Amino acid sequence: MSRSRSPRSEKPARAVAPWVRTRLRTAPWAAASLAALVLATAYLAAALPRAMDAYETEGLRHDIRTAAPRNSVLELTAEPPGLELDLPVREAGLAPAVLRKQRDEARALLPEPLRTDPEQTVHGLRTVKRVDGLDPWLPRPDGISPELVLSSPSGLKEHTALREGRLPAGTARAPEAVVTVKTAEALHLKPGSVVHVPGRVSAEPIALTVTGIVEPRSPESPYWAVEPLLRTPVLAPLVGDEIKYYWQGALLLSPTSAPAVLSTTGEPEVFFRYLPTVGHLTGRDADRLGAALDSAAGGPDLVRLRQVVGPTGALTTELDSIVDSYGSMRGAIEPVVAVAVFGIGAVAAVVLAMTGGLFVARRDSELALIRSRGASLTGIGLRLLGETSAVAVPAAALALGLAVVTVRGPDGGSGGTPLLPSVLAASAVALVAMLVLPLRAVVVHRRPRLHGGRDDLLTARPSRRRTVVELTLLVLAVGAVASLRLRGTGDSGDHLVSAAPVLVGLIAAMVLVRIYPLPLRWAARPARRLRGAVGPLALARAGRTSSAGTLPLLALVLALTTAAFGGSVLAGVADARDRAALLATGADARIDGTVEWTPLPAGLTEAVRGTAGVRDVAPLQIEYGVSLPSPHSTSAQPMSSALVGVEPDSYTRLARRTGFGPFPAALLASTGKGGKEVAADTERVLPAIASPSVAERLGGEPQEVVTAAGVFRVKVVAVRSNTPALSGADFLLVNGADLTHRANTALLVTGPEGGAALRAAVRAKSDALLVSMRTEERAGYVDSPLQSGAERMYLGAIGAGAGFAVVAVLLSLMQSAPERTTLLARLRTMGLTRAQGRRLLGLEALPQAVLAAIGGTLVGWATVPLLAPGIDLFRLALATTPGFAPLDSAPLRADPWSLVVPAIAVVLITAVAAAGQAWWAGRRGSIKELRAGDAR
Repeated sequence: MSRSRSPRSEKPARAVAPWVRTRLRTAPWAAASLAALVLATAYLAAALPRAMDAYETEGLRHDIRTAAPRNSVLELTAEPPGLELDLPVREAGLAPAVLRKQRDEARALLPEPLRTDPEQTVHGLRTVKRVDGLDPWLPRPDGISPELVLSSPSGLKEHTALREGRLPAGTARAPEAVVTVKTAEALHLKPGSVVHVPGRVSAEPIALTVTGIVEPRSPESPYWAVEPLLRTPVLAPLVGDEIKYYWQGALLLSPTSAPAVLSTTGEPEVFFRYLPTVGHLTGRDADRLGAALDSAAGGPDLVRLRQVVGPTGALTTELDSIVDSYGSMRGAIEPVVAVAVFGIGAVAAVVLAMTGGLFVARRDSELALIRSRGASLTGIGLRLLGETSAVAVPAAALALGLAVVTVRGPDGGSGGTPLLPSVLAASAVALVAMLVLPLRAVVVHRRPRLHGGRDDLLTARPSRRRTVVELTLLVLAVGAVASLRLRGTGDSGDHLVSAAPVLVGLIAAMVLVRIYPLPLRWAARPARRLRGAVGPLALARAGRTSSAGTLPLLALVLALTTAAFGGSVLAGVADARDRAALLATGADARIDGTVEWTPLPAGLTEAVRGTAGVRDVAPLQIEYGVSLPSPHSTSAQPMSSALVGVEPDSYTRLARRTGFGPFPAALLASTGKGGKEVAADTERVLPAIASPSVAERLGGEPQEVVTAAGVFRVKVVAVRSNTPALSGADFLLVNGADLTHRANTALLVTGPEGGAALRAAVRAKSDALLVSMRTEERAGYVDSPLQSGAERMYLGAIGAGAGFAVVAVLLSLMQSAPERTTLLARLRTMGLTRAQGRRLLGLEALPQAVLAAIGGTLVGWATVPLLAPGIDLFRLALATTPGFAPLDSAPLRADPWSLVVPAIAVVLITAVAAAGQAWWAGRRGSIKELRAGDAR
């Protein structure tokens, strides 16, 4: 009789406890530390694309929203019904209902992402060519008849307030119009006035009856700002043999009176004006928006628009120029920001790798034992992957959620911000955190071993594979630097160029690792002669640092390089703005007239000198457009320059402070011949300082110049490329006391920070003067959210780099903490005091920190001039394009504070952390460390 087997005996024995749960419960603090690091890193990675999208979106909206309405508006125009049609048919085609229907149909055909504000949509009929006002009672300042625009804009009732009379009604046969208050005052119009304009067909003029006077509501709104002449008349010049002036104004017709314009000589056209909205736009819509504008202005969408308004329809706008300008600035700023992103990304990756190295080092004996008992590499790797996944994935998911909640778009929502880039970034961080521990463990324990040998930096010999990798990185770094110097950062798709600072830092770290043993050997020899064992023992211990110490050194060098580069970018931006503002004003403040050659009132200079905060005042007499003689050729092209009369003492002090063309005051010493009493002496010679082109024109001999300030001869005694009085213009500096007609026209003021007191002092003397402040000029250069957003990116990169550097220092000390604690316990049994123990740990940790600080500082200092030729910070610093600012370029320059401060901070943090570790080890008992059989 066979014995039945129990079903239980056929099943494999189950594990007592799952591996992952057991390991996490055994080391909760290690798991929590990894989770915190992954949370912080994944949050930064997920927030980065959202922050960039937010400031790019705000930049596009800001540029469109702040543009002048006449530049941002979309205007669709078409000719009215043709002359081949009967007049009643033509007039019927201009009926208010017909135009309103065309307006709505055309608006619906505008391609995405173009959207317009229906409240600001205007349509009507207007004259392209102004028509003459024929009535003799209309004002004619120089005998020229006023010219009038006839326009019938829709929504006149909603955008005006009636002041006199009534709103127009009328018909094509009896047209009526209203005028604004300013137009009525300038053209002497009132309710009941009848204005006659020339007719197209008959000699009989067209009579337009003015029924009322209106006041524009919101005069700066797009309704009025697109055509300012509709609200404000202009006294325009007519340039001929002599300048004559005449009035230009507008009559606002009712929609029912609009067909009357067809009978005038004003070349009428139908217009539909749409104001674009920006609330739905994002930075990613810039290219689509440009393509939509091109299509509407001359592509398939224009064909569809012409089916509504007629075959002559045309869409005109300057919005495409605004979008192109935005794209140009974004294209110039993106590569510069990419450099910071690559830098902080590299530091974060190294710190995550250090974390995996720390965990492998702490569990080295455990993994070696498991491997020696037959565990497979696959089994070890999968179990370690399960451990890290259980920690990293939830932390990364939480970081992604926090990034979505905290980093929102310009409108406060997150609907328009894409989620995929943040998901990919957080996933990449989680993937690195998950894989670094199992991969490193598999590499270290690929062969079973009983115990590990010495793994010191002094005894470690680089393998051939490592040499090949280092040479490959060296080639990439050289290629990236060469490409950056030659092509600059213009190619936003070339990530190798953006990674150039990281590659340079990587190569430098590898070089430092290779030379690290040399200074320790050099320092060890004299240290042996010192009394006491702390110094030699510390150097010996520093030399026995694990060769895995490459990662802390790499992290610190990359962090310091990123901080130095980022600080240099911010310093270069600030310096460019300061210099541009100073070039624009010439000093801390500038006082001059709104019109050239406006003499300053008497007593103004003394009043300004007495204003609080003013330290110095340099009076100037500036005359523009002075013709220069040509002593070498009678056929030379005419050339003019500005003549600047200065007070040598105060002006040389100003030039020395600003650094703009300083010179000794003795060069412009007075000749003693000035004033009206020497007006007849045209042979007197005034020493002058000239710009290079003026000096080349005048030569080395005295030359006669004829100016409003007098007739005299000038001799160039020095050449300067710039001067505080003028920016980007040719100049001729002379002593103002030697001029025949002396009258100050400008003051350059040094000292005041705010303009309130200075403006009050100036207003007390005259209301016709303009006060320009350097601080206000500088603030105007930060005009776009693209600029401020990129600067915040660099500040964040510097801060994140500093944080990761601290983490790298702590991880480096934690990796060797058990060994150091055991060493202190054993040395205390030999008589080592606690103070000596603290000095030992501090001196042991400092060599690597000092090497990283020196190396990072030198690499940062070398990286900036190495990469500077390929990086221009102009668009990041100034909210304009080259040629429209006092500066032509904004080069990158090294910032001493960004080089020195982070390096010193690394050394101090290392010293403090090592002292704290020694203090904590001294408080604990040494029984555990002194157990028999301890392998360390």
